[in-house]
Amino acid sequence: MSSSVLPLIEGADPANFPLDSFKVAIAVLLSKALDLSLDTAFSGVDFGRKGVDFTVAVPRFRLKSKIPELIEKFTPNHYLEQCVGESPFVHFYVRTTTLFKLVLERIHQSPASNGVPFGSNWQGAGKKVVIEFSSPNIAKPFHAGHLRSTIIGTVLSNLFEANGWDVIRMNYLGDWGKQFGLLAVGFKRYGSEESLANNAIMHLFDVYVKVNRDAALEKERGEPEITDQKAREVFRKMESGDESTLSLWRRFRELSIHKYAEVYNRLNVRFDVYAGESLVRSDHIKAAMAALEANNLLTDKTSKESNNNWKEKKVAMSLGTLRTAEEEDAEANPSGRGVAKAVDLNQWKLGKPVVQKPDGTTIYIMRDIAGVFQRYEQYKFDKHIYVVGDQQELHVAQFFKIVSLLNAPFADRLEHVSFGRVNGMSTRKGDVKFLDEILDTAKEAMLAQMQQKEEKFKDIEDPDYTADQIGMTCVKVQDMQAKRVHSYNFDPQRMTSFEGDTGAYLQYAHVRLCSIERKVAPTVVVPSDPSQINFDLLAEPKAREIVFILGTYPDVVRTALKTYEPSNIVSFCFRLSHIISSAWETLIVMGQEHELAQARLFLYMSARDVLGSAMRLLSLSPLTRM
Repeated sequence: MSSSVLPLIEGADPANFPLDSFKVAIAVLLSKALDLSLDTAFSGVDFGRKGVDFTVAVPRFRLKSKIPELIEKFTPNHYLEQCVGESPFVHFYVRTTTLFKLVLERIHQSPASNGVPFGSNWQGAGKKVVIEFSSPNIAKPFHAGHLRSTIIGTVLSNLFEANGWDVIRMNYLGDWGKQFGLLAVGFKRYGSEESLANNAIMHLFDVYVKVNRDAALEKERGEPEITDQKAREVFRKMESGDESTLSLWRRFRELSIHKYAEVYNRLNVRFDVYAGESLVRSDHIKAAMAALEANNLLTDKTSKESNNNWKEKKVAMSLGTLRTAEEEDAEANPSGRGVAKAVDLNQWKLGKPVVQKPDGTTIYIMRDIAGVFQRYEQYKFDKHIYVVGDQQELHVAQFFKIVSLLNAPFADRLEHVSFGRVNGMSTRKGDVKFLDEILDTAKEAMLAQMQQKEEKFKDIEDPDYTADQIGMTCVKVQDMQAKRVHSYNFDPQRMTSFEGDTGAYLQYAHVRLCSIERKVAPTVVVPSDPSQINFDLLAEPKAREIVFILGTYPDVVRTALKTYEPSNIVSFCFRLSHIISSAWETLIVMGQEHELAQARLFLYMSARDVLGSAMRLLSLSPLTRM
C-alpha cells in the first residue's frame, strides 16, 4: 500500500479510533494475500502482546497455512513497518511516525472539528438508554452497600454517553410499601421532633431499627403481630389516599432526598430523574394486573406456600441481603390471611412470585412491572439497564420473565447489570458503615499525609477539598478495581495507601503530569498547532510505548461498554500511570534542546489529558496539585 488512503470497512472508525487505521491497513494486506473479504480480514486483527502491535491468528480463517506467502507479499508502507511470522500467528509492527501523528494530533483535536473528544464516538447516536441505579430506601442513611450500584451506574452512564447514546440517569427510590408503614408506626412510638430537626436521616434510621426489632420479636415469640398489623394499616391508608398519612410520608421522603442529594454531590454523581415506587401510576398498575389476568397468568398462592417462602427469605433478611422493599414481598402472606395473587414461573425454575397481597395492596414486583411500561411510554427507550446486586437476581429474573410473558415490545431491551457484595455491610447486624463516615475517614487520612509535606501543602489552595477528592478516589477505585461480579472486603487501610494500585496513586500520577508544564514554563511552551512539533525526536522506545497505549484508549472505552466493566477503565489508568512512571528518568524535559523538550512536553500533556479523561469516566475529579 504505497498510498495513505484507506478503504472504508464496516466497523472501522479511524476518525475516532486512530489505531483502526493500522487495522484496516493490515486487513487490506490479508485480503489480497489470503483472498479474504475486507470485513472478514478486519475482524481477524487483534492487539498484540509483549511488545507486538497487532497479531493475526491465521487459523481462524480456516485456510491452509499461508503464513510464508503472506510474509513474502508484505512490503512496508505508510502504516506498516514490519511483518513477522510465528506460526500460527503473524505479528505486525506499525510505522512509528504515522502512529505518533495520528494519535497525538487526534488527542489534541478540538471536539468542534471532529464532533467528539478523544476517547468518544458516535456509535450509539440516535439511541436512548435508561439506566436505573443507586436506588436507596427513604429514611435510611446511604451506606457502603449502596455505593456499588451508584458507582457502577454512574460509570455505565458515562460510558454510554461517550459512545454517543442519549442517557437517562434514573434513581428509583424505595419510597413506598409496608416499610413506610413500619416507619410511621415507629415514629409514633420512638420519634422525636427535636432529633428529627438535628439529624433527620439518622433519627429515622434509629426509629426504623427499633420498630423492626419490635415486629421481629412479636413474630419470634408467637405473640399477636400488632406492629405488623399497624404497619399494614398505614400502608393501606397510603394507597387509599389518606392525606394525613401521605403528608407524613412526603415529609420523610423530602428529608431523605435532601440528604441523598448532598451525598451524590459529594460523590460527583448526578441524576436526570428521581423516580420512585410512589410515582408508578395506579392506572398503570391496574392495567398491568388486567394484562396478567387477560393472559391467564394469575394464580392463587396459599398461606402454606407463603410461609415456606418466608422461612427461606428470613435467613437472607437476617444477613441484610434483601433490600427493604423486597421484604414486604417475602412476607406477602406469612400468616395466612386470605389468598394472595401470584404468577407461577416454576416451569422456568423461577418460583411463584406474589403480585398482589390478600388485602389488595401492591407488591414491589408489580410496581416494577407497571413502572417499566410507564417508562417505555414516556421514553421509548432502546435499552433499559437495572444496576442491581446479585442478591436480587431471582427477583429481576422473575420481573423480566413476567414482562416477556406479557409480550411487551421492549421485553428484549431489558438488562440486569449485576454485582457482588461489599462484605461486612449489614444494616441488621448493627455494624453497618455509613458512607459519610467512610468518606470522612478517608479524607482525614489523606489530609494527614498531605500535611507531612509542608512545602507542597502550602501550594494547595483548598486542602480540605483536595483531601476529600483523594479520599473519594480511594473509596471508588477500591470498589471498581475488581470485576463487578466479584464481592470484596472493605479495607480502609489498604484503600487510603499511596503504595500500590490505589486511588491516591492515580491522583498522584495525574498531579505529577500536570506539574511538568508548570515547572518548564515559560522556557518551554507547546505550540497551539501540534503539526509544528517534531515527533521524529521522540525516538526512545518508551515514548513509542506511551503513544501506543494512548492510542488504545478509544478501544478501551468501546470494550468497557460491551462488557459493562468499570474495571477495564481502572486497569487502563494504572497501566498508563505505570508506563509514565517508568519514563521520567529517560524522557526528561527540563534542560533539553528546545525542540526535543517541546516534543516530550507535548507527549506528557497528551498523557495527562487522556488519564484525566479516563478518570472522569470513572466519576473521579482529577487534581492538579496535592
